[in-house]
Amino acid sequence: AAAAYPPVLLTTSTADDRVHPGHARKMAARLQEAGHARTLFFEETEGGHGGRGDRRPQAAQTAMKYVFLQRALTAKA
Repeated sequence: AAAAYPPVLLTTSTADDRVHPGHARKMAARLQEAGHARTLFFEETEGGHGGRGDRRPQAAQTAMKYVFLQRALTAKA
C-alpha cells in the first residue's frame, strides 16, 4: 500500500530576493507529478522575502494558513 502523506501548503513571493520563487514552484510541481494530490501552492505577487508590508494582505495570508492547518488536522484520512 502506498504511504499516506499529509497535505502540503507551499507559499512564496514573486518578488522574493533571497529565495527564488522557482524553488517552491518546482517543489509543488514535483509533488503533484508524484501523485500527491493534496499539494497547495500560493504565490504572493507583491512583497519580498518577508511578505507584504501591508497588514491586511498579511492578515489574509495568515488566515489562509490557519484555515489550511485546521482543515488538514480535521480531515478524515
